[in-house]
Amino acid sequence: MNDTPLWKPDPAKAEATPMARFRKTAAEAAAGEELGDYHALHAWSVRDPAAFWNAIWDHCGVIGEKGERILESAEAMPGAAFFPDARLNFAENLLTRKGAEDALVFRGEDKVKRRLSWDDLRGLVSRLQQAMRDAGIGKGDPVAAMMPNMPETIAAMLAASSLGAIWSSCSPDFGEGGVLDRFGQIEPKLLIACDGYWYNGKKIEVADKLAKIAEKLPTAAKVVIVPYLDQAEEVAKRVPRGVALDDFIASFEVQEPTFERLPFNHPLYVLFSSGTTGIPKCIVHGAGGTLLQHLKEHRLHCSITPGEKLFYFTTCGWMMWNWLVSGLACEATLLLYDGSPFYPDGNALFDYAAEEKMAIFGTSAKFIDAVRKAGLKPATSHDLSALRMMTSTGSPLAPENFDFVYEAIKKDMHLASISGGTDIVSCFVLGIPTEPVWRGEIQGPGLGMAVDVWDEDGQPVTGAKGELVCTKPFPSMPVMFWNDPDGIKYQSAYFDRFPGVWCHGDFAEWTEHGGIIIHGRSDATLNPGGVRIGTAEIYNQVEKLPEILEALAIGQTYDDDVRIVLFVRLAEGVELDAEMTKRIKQQIRDGASPRHVPQKIVQVADIPRTKSGKITELAVRDIVHGRDVKNLEALANPEALDLFRDIEELRK
Repeated sequence: MNDTPLWKPDPAKAEATPMARFRKTAAEAAAGEELGDYHALHAWSVRDPAAFWNAIWDHCGVIGEKGERILESAEAMPGAAFFPDARLNFAENLLTRKGAEDALVFRGEDKVKRRLSWDDLRGLVSRLQQAMRDAGIGKGDPVAAMMPNMPETIAAMLAASSLGAIWSSCSPDFGEGGVLDRFGQIEPKLLIACDGYWYNGKKIEVADKLAKIAEKLPTAAKVVIVPYLDQAEEVAKRVPRGVALDDFIASFEVQEPTFERLPFNHPLYVLFSSGTTGIPKCIVHGAGGTLLQHLKEHRLHCSITPGEKLFYFTTCGWMMWNWLVSGLACEATLLLYDGSPFYPDGNALFDYAAEEKMAIFGTSAKFIDAVRKAGLKPATSHDLSALRMMTSTGSPLAPENFDFVYEAIKKDMHLASISGGTDIVSCFVLGIPTEPVWRGEIQGPGLGMAVDVWDEDGQPVTGAKGELVCTKPFPSMPVMFWNDPDGIKYQSAYFDRFPGVWCHGDFAEWTEHGGIIIHGRSDATLNPGGVRIGTAEIYNQVEKLPEILEALAIGQTYDDDVRIVLFVRLAEGVELDAEMTKRIKQQIRDGASPRHVPQKIVQVADIPRTKSGKITELAVRDIVHGRDVKNLEALANPEALDLFRDIEELRK
């Protein structure tokens, strides 16, 4: 292990961070306990969660009535109740700022550019709020959106949540079945959709698909069509109960928005699991827990201050969209992007970063790897002087891509690999601005998150791989699953493995620096000869080879054991011959261990991915074993699965 960190915060700057300031404030809440560094602060935050989350509420200036009780049934998981007497409204906390400064900046590839001031945003929210109320939308009503990551999507979410309605969204590239698998379960009272969208320079029409979806969602009294291709009125005529956005809000003048204050756990969002092994789970998140977690992560772990430019490359079907939107509560300017990140070329997002003086650039590990393999060096081609932080999630960031970020994107910058998920609408482990960044490591657990790594017997392990767990409650645990009145699905999803302890399903390892390495999903862990191997350990090695664009590893049941099979998508003109196969195996043997070397390596033209860009090992494993994949609509490219059926080489 390298003994030199890739980045260390300047000591004076570290002491001036919001995290350091909070640490000093927290010492008072900790009854004078010495909290000399982040590790001491974190230890206190999980030892005394009531005092910690109370301090977060006060420090971040949450708007609402906190109430007397902070935490009831503190050891129950599930069952703990944070702020049981509180009343607040999520949208009220995101719309505190007024004025002509930018709240939202939007780019739809190179086709659309728009800006909304804080006053513009408040005005649009006000008109949408009135129109929704007039349409009968109120407390607890589901509002669903099939929308791009554009300003109207955020305004509609804020309007819905201001009324106490429950928001759920997906991206417009979902097929009819994928949309209905999600929204059909929650039966929305209002459906919001775009008139089409741009992707890779092409205009994508949605009217026919949307008409079929609307027919099968009869609970939606209206289907509001938002203009993106300037065809909203035309599309509205073709969709049952369709109405163009301009007509929906036409009779309502701009007023001061009003906000319905509701209990801490009042449902805010329904998020959906990726659903490749069955119909997606409908995960309900509460307003208070979401707000507190995001305030903590944005203000303390990301050091976001008013007016800073915050960007995350995400669609509205990924929880990172929900995470991004909460940046408004820090009075940050959100930079929104919709479309392909490589249109017209791989510089698109770096052009955006340079032109808008982006402070925080959030993306996926796959994007960083793709930029590296494209040979781009934004550090020399773009002015990224305003960029102070880059975050990466979606899959583990390979060690060589840590190197690449500092060599080719920006040398003096906080790189934060982060990991959490839809299930908690936030992070378990993430960046810590006062601590060094070590190659290949996530810096550590988030404040208030009692994260650990346990072996199969439920014993903590250090320096060995095990299950990522959280041993104490936290406020952004799901409120419930939709259509799960007895909580049976909820219980089995997280607590069956270790009763009373959240088992997240990640295969992880503590490092000697107190950081975390995620080795992939534990349900995709390989078990050759009974030894557990994380798929990310293999990907970290093969991704070093420039000829390999993407890889996917599974365990195939064969000859009364499990053998590792590696599928590779190669660069144009490269073939998987004997020499290439030998190089791949040697790279894995030298970089990982002989146990990691696959018995079979197979070249494929494409690798299936979920809508949020994650490769789907479980679906491929099912296909290879002759089992049906239950929910093809969860995949962005379901046709790729056919490449894995009946492969002759895997029969011997």
